[in-house]
Amino acid sequence: MNPTNHPIVDFLGFDPDFAGPERLWRALTPSGVKTDGPDVCVRVPFQVQKPGVDIAPDREFAPVIHCLRLRAYGPDILRVAVDAGNGAMRDSEMLQLRPDLKPDPLRIEQDDGEWRIVDSAGTVRARFDLREPAIDHWSDLLPPPEPTLKAVFYPDGKTAVPLRAYDQFFPARHDAFALAFVKEGDAIRRSTLSLAAEAEECFAGTGERFAKMDLAGRTLHLVNQDGQGVNSRRTYKNVPFYLSSRMYGTFVHTSAPTKLALADHSTRSVQVMTEEDGIDLFLMAGENPDEVLYHYRSLTGFPAVPPLWSFGVWMSRMTYFSADEVERVCDRLRAEDFPCDVIHLDTGWFRTDWLCEWKFNPERFPDPPAFVDGLRKRGFKVSLWQMPYIAEKAEQHDEAVANRYIGPLKESRQQGGSNFSALDYAGTIDFTYPKAVEWYKGLLRRLLEMGVVCIKTDFGEAIHLNAEYHGMPAHQLNNLYGLLYQKAAYEVTKEVTGEGIVWARAGWAGCQRFPLHWGGDAAASWDGLAGSLRGGLHLGLSGFGFWSHDIPGFHGVPDFMNAVIPDDLFVRWTQFGVFSSHMRYHGTSKREPYEYPGVAGIVRRWFKLRYALIPYILRESERCATTGYPVLRALAFHWPEDKTVWHIDDQYCFGEDFLVAPVMKSEGVRDVYLPEGEWIHFFTGEAADGGRWLRNVRTPMGEMPVWVRRGAVLPVHARAVSNTDEMDLANVEEITVGEGFAGIFHYIEAGRAD
Repeated sequence: MNPTNHPIVDFLGFDPDFAGPERLWRALTPSGVKTDGPDVCVRVPFQVQKPGVDIAPDREFAPVIHCLRLRAYGPDILRVAVDAGNGAMRDSEMLQLRPDLKPDPLRIEQDDGEWRIVDSAGTVRARFDLREPAIDHWSDLLPPPEPTLKAVFYPDGKTAVPLRAYDQFFPARHDAFALAFVKEGDAIRRSTLSLAAEAEECFAGTGERFAKMDLAGRTLHLVNQDGQGVNSRRTYKNVPFYLSSRMYGTFVHTSAPTKLALADHSTRSVQVMTEEDGIDLFLMAGENPDEVLYHYRSLTGFPAVPPLWSFGVWMSRMTYFSADEVERVCDRLRAEDFPCDVIHLDTGWFRTDWLCEWKFNPERFPDPPAFVDGLRKRGFKVSLWQMPYIAEKAEQHDEAVANRYIGPLKESRQQGGSNFSALDYAGTIDFTYPKAVEWYKGLLRRLLEMGVVCIKTDFGEAIHLNAEYHGMPAHQLNNLYGLLYQKAAYEVTKEVTGEGIVWARAGWAGCQRFPLHWGGDAAASWDGLAGSLRGGLHLGLSGFGFWSHDIPGFHGVPDFMNAVIPDDLFVRWTQFGVFSSHMRYHGTSKREPYEYPGVAGIVRRWFKLRYALIPYILRESERCATTGYPVLRALAFHWPEDKTVWHIDDQYCFGEDFLVAPVMKSEGVRDVYLPEGEWIHFFTGEAADGGRWLRNVRTPMGEMPVWVRRGAVLPVHARAVSNTDEMDLANVEEITVGEGFAGIFHYIEAGRAD
């Protein structure tokens, strides 16, 4: 559809000819207010509007009244929801409130045409303005503006977040609506709300966004789908949360398809639209981004720290096809001194490639328990790929259909799995059905009991939308599906192994509770590397703590399966992997470092650096699990007052102390921004003052532009190991990075020589 430049059509999705049955109902001035338990309920009339882009009330219909409900959770979080008849502030799987986060009773103060909503400490948390606009009448050229809902919310009692009441050119032409519904008859189909945006305001988050750091000027459709890479608007992980540079955050509590227009349809407004019968927002504020993200996690859950071995190197490709092949890979990694902890088996461990039946091929893996146990004794853990779709030819198909473990299709079957496999998936496992969850856990339990340590919960971004599910309609389940899917795999893994972990691709609000997630099928190219980092930065600004990516990209270009990966890309992506929370090699062709003999020596050195840094990564991971910080952080986390950093998406902080600037060109040259502070180069020991750009920094292949805060104390494991089983975390050394520091390789290798 060509844009009409009328938000009622382009944003709210009306028929451009207004010939359909849908009508817009717009909020008017509130007509009453009362307390209701700890909440305040504001009575808001809604008036239907005449069809068309000119907004005018249709007074043949009486207004309808809905309750705008406010609830405070402590001093920094305000919940705002509309009760459209089906109840407001409903619970969901997305929410996991911090145990001490209880509603703070609100009360009402009224005077001078204003209602103030006040908490138990006497702090104003919202204002409703009932006064008429100031008018100096001299012309009847245009009618006066219609009444509307004018309110300002104060999530922390200080930060003002106004509803955008009069976002218009003239009274009949609106760019946004403070609060409105789209109804078809008596049924609400879509709900919208608009908050004020300031001229210089920046926005970030919203999930795994492969876009520039500042999302102002973007309209985002939050509908999970196979991203098919990391360089488009499609994405595997949408999160209905954004962070504003004004130090507030908004979480839209919904799993329905949602739109966010971040100062786009109107530069004066942030517009929210959900395809359901109400709006449920959590507004939160803080002094800095980590406080805002802490409040968001207090609502949706904190990530757990993954097990120690997961921080080592994972080795994989698409795919290993036999026990013998895996053994050869493991033998060579050990023989050539490449530390490694995890061997991942992708699609090829089944009887038929891609035909997921949760059983090893008996010919190519004749004794799975012995195979897994033998690898474990050598320091290799086994991770397995699978998916949540049942193929028609899978041995579990008839059982799943008979017991409704997969949602029955209403009409012809459609593809639900990989877009480059030839299988026809008959249905999606219904994780809204407790019996289906237990059945699925049983499939995994057999594998975990034989010694497998991790399940790759691949796919899950898209479900069969033409199926019936027990717990909710398909259009509301699609985005939430990844959370239910990963929760089941995580829980059974922790139950059997004692360690909670998955390797997941899909995401929505709350998925951060079940680490860890990776960035999907990036192209093995420089733009694939750049897109991966952007996705990780935005995901970290959306509540996720642990994140990884396929090294050195998943698929070849231009030959998807067979393109040769350049040596320099292999090295530079390896370096990026070392400074990520987790480090996995995976892709459509050879990924083992010894297959790149021209740079294998450099890569080996970086593998050893990774293991030396694991004590530091563990320290930062434990901090991540109790705060708002992810392990990999946008610069705005630490310098939110620096306007420059809200536009930097090719650098990041790795934990508290590292500033990392991956090389993203074959020339090995890039600009580096050093924020305020004193910095020491991690590989040369060079000192530099921050608050400035370093232009045209040339970095040799064996190094990387990484800087450390002067005076930082870094715990390292200086002794060489082949896997984390050999690490002695009781004897970690601490390096103070300051005068006399000559670079990390000098320190580690000199110590090992001694």
